[in-house]
Amino acid sequence: MALRRILTVDSTADLAVLKQVSAPVPAVDDALRALMDDMLETMYAAPGIGLAAVQVGEPIRVIVMDLGDREATEEIPEGAEPTRNPTYYVNPEIVWSSEETAPYEEGCLSVPEIFEEVERPARVKLRYLNYNGEQIEEDADGLYAVCIQHEMDHLQGVLFIDHLSRLKRDRSIAKVKKAAKAA
Repeated sequence: MALRRILTVDSTADLAVLKQVSAPVPAVDDALRALMDDMLETMYAAPGIGLAAVQVGEPIRVIVMDLGDREATEEIPEGAEPTRNPTYYVNPEIVWSSEETAPYEEGCLSVPEIFEEVERPARVKLRYLNYNGEQIEEDADGLYAVCIQHEMDHLQGVLFIDHLSRLKRDRSIAKVKKAAKAA
């Protein structure tokens, strides 16, 4: 496994890749599993809870996520290691979404240190291939629904800041550029 560079909106070249529509994957094979393993390691190191392949420069329809303990109903003891529960999505598609929406404050590894509220369908049903190439269909709500929709937006060349007003989007990009220059 290897860490990969996460593309960010402060680079014109990176932004051009991030805005691409990702291509379907023909098959789940060892090369694709190696990419997903790299993506997962990169996501954990960032740290984040979701990462689309296009964010590491591979415009293909692949996502990794790990919500771990974030949806647990009981409190996690302070200092405890989070439970790892990685999930892999190849060629994911939303086959149904609720009319009911819910707001959620989102952030993105490609738009570092920016957090804004986005309104999305509260529940979705999705279909995808898993790490082993098996087709899965399942319902998502709560943080899972938010995260999968956010990551699937990446596959369409859409960033979460694209859901904001033009003014907020431009300010967000300017803040990322300013932070990148300062670093």
